[in-house]
Amino acid sequence: MEGLNLFESDILLWIQENLRTDAFDVLMPCVSAVNNAGILSILTVILLIALAKYRKVGITAFFSLAAEAVIVNLILKNCTARIRPYVVNGALTLLGHMPADFSFPSGHTGSAFAVASVLFLYGKDNTIPKWCAALALAAAVLIAVSRLYNAAHYPTDVLTGMMIGTVTGVLAYKIITGYGVKRKQ
Repeated sequence: MEGLNLFESDILLWIQENLRTDAFDVLMPCVSAVNNAGILSILTVILLIALAKYRKVGITAFFSLAAEAVIVNLILKNCTARIRPYVVNGALTLLGHMPADFSFPSGHTGSAFAVASVLFLYGKDNTIPKWCAALALAAAVLIAVSRLYNAAHYPTDVLTGMMIGTVTGVLAYKIITGYGVKRKQ
C-alpha cells in the first residue's frame, strides 16, 4: 500500500506543481465545499422529492445516496483507514477545509455520482430533462476533479467513489423502475 500511496502522491504533486493557478486555487475549494457532507446531493434529492412530477426520481436518488453513504462512510472509510495524501506527503498543500475522516473512498465524489447516475438514467428514458442529467453529471465530474486538485484524496479514492456512486445509482434505478414506485399521471 505504501508504494501505491507514493505513486498516487506523485500524481497529486504533479497536479499541484503544473496545474494549479490562482483562480482555480479559489474556485476548486468552493466546488468541493458545495458537497461537504453531501449537502448538494441531499438538497437535490429533497428538491426532486418535493416536486410531484419528479418524486420517483427523487426516491430513487435517495436510495442510491443512502446506499452510497453506508458503503463509503460507515464501512469502507473505517475498514481501510487510509490516511489523507497531504498528511502522508508534506510537500502537498491541502486547499479548502481539513477533512476529519479517512481518505478512502471519496465521499464527496461518491455522493455526487450516486445522484448524478440516477439523473443520467432517468434522463435517458426522458423522465427528466436531459439538461438536468447533463448538469448533474458535469457537477459530479467537477467535484471529483476538485478533490484531486485540492489534494484531499488520492486518485484511487476518487475513482472508487465514482464507481460506488454509479453502482448504487444503477442498482437503485433498476430496483425502483423494475419493482416500482409508480408515478401518478
